[in-house]
Amino acid sequence: MKPFVLALFLASLGVLAGAQTVAPDVEPGRIDAERARISAERSRLEAGFLAEDAACYQKFAVNSCLGKINVRRREAMADLRRQEILLNDEERKMKGAEQIRKTEEKSSLEKQQEAADRRAKALEDYQSRLDREKKKQEDRAAAQSSEKANSEASAEKLKGHQEKVQARTGKQAAAAEEAKKYNDRQKEAQEHRAQHESDQLKRTKPPAKSLPLPE
Repeated sequence: MKPFVLALFLASLGVLAGAQTVAPDVEPGRIDAERARISAERSRLEAGFLAEDAACYQKFAVNSCLGKINVRRREAMADLRRQEILLNDEERKMKGAEQIRKTEEKSSLEKQQEAADRRAKALEDYQSRLDREKKKQEDRAAAQSSEKANSEASAEKLKGHQEKVQARTGKQAAAAEEAKKYNDRQKEAQEHRAQHESDQLKRTKPPAKSLPLPE
């Protein structure tokens, strides 16, 4: 029986060492496989121990034989139980790491979404500022164009008024010149008539009587 116990002990140590070196992020499938292996190993060992128990009843010192088998049974089963505990710890670590990964991933996604929202908001604000500035420039250009049009209209109106004033002044000056010429002609005609009448009087006036001689 000693070779069997030694082999079982070495196998248990190998399994235990292998279980202790399992990484926290081991795949769930491997943990399930380890549990299935431990369960199969437990069944196999239990079957072997039961066979040994039956053999003890063929011996004289039954209780002593059974006691030794129970000691080995407890050690083997305790070792398998330790392997299960290690697997359970490993699974908890794996689930904890997965939860942390999911939390970090969720946090990262939320941060990425927040960053994307901030970029979109900044772009929207920038576009809004551009639109407002464009509207201001268009309003300013429209106001300048309207002001220019009003200025040109005022200048054109003033020009037309000045031309009318100049035309009216020209007409008045021409009328004054015509009136002056008319008055000059009238005056000249009057002077001419007066001269003519004077000449006529001189020609038709009888000679003056001579003064009497002194006595």
